[in-house]
Amino acid sequence: MQQRRALVVRGGWDGHAPVEAAELFVPFLREHGFAVTVSDSLEVYADEDTMRATDLVVQCWTMGEILADELRGLRAAVAAGTGFAGWHGGVVDSFRMATDYLQMVGAQFAAHPGDVVEHTVDVRDAEHPITQGVASFSLRSEQYWLLTDPLNEVLATTTVPARADDPWHRPVTSPVVWTRRWGAGRIFVCTVGHQLADLEVPQVRTVVERGLLWSARG
Repeated sequence: MQQRRALVVRGGWDGHAPVEAAELFVPFLREHGFAVTVSDSLEVYADEDTMRATDLVVQCWTMGEILADELRGLRAAVAAGTGFAGWHGGVVDSFRMATDYLQMVGAQFAAHPGDVVEHTVDVRDAEHPITQGVASFSLRSEQYWLLTDPLNEVLATTTVPARADDPWHRPVTSPVVWTRRWGAGRIFVCTVGHQLADLEVPQVRTVVERGLLWSARG
């Protein structure tokens, strides 16, 4: 069997420790048979040969800008079957002005009210291979409020409360974990991961690792 290939693309805002966060999962991918290439540049997305041969893209790139040919290359690869996966701002707060990217991923970071807060991640689908056997859990970190669409298969959510001094008038529920089909490709997103310690929480680690494997081609 031909060895599958994973491309880890890391960079953007340093506040999310993209190098360190991405490195948490490189050994896992190698243990599961992937040949892993790491890129500190988005230019790789415009390399048709590389993208055609890639079975999984793991992106950890908060904010920044993506060039038109890079975005075209990424979208084409995913539509052709390359998996796309990531967590937190490295995937849902990337390339804020690139609407074609937002359309593919299925959500956009809007806010994290209260900054770092205690909140609950509610597992909604305990039968999916990514969340099977994972119970709802509490976490103290950023709680993402997202703008999203109905194409996502939502596996877990979180609810931002409406307090007396908040301008919104009722609780707002946003997805935390979801999958999405884009052409022949599979997309996996987990919005937890503001701090490196978040990615070491057993439930989060399990979900992300399963999500990487689920989204990869083959």
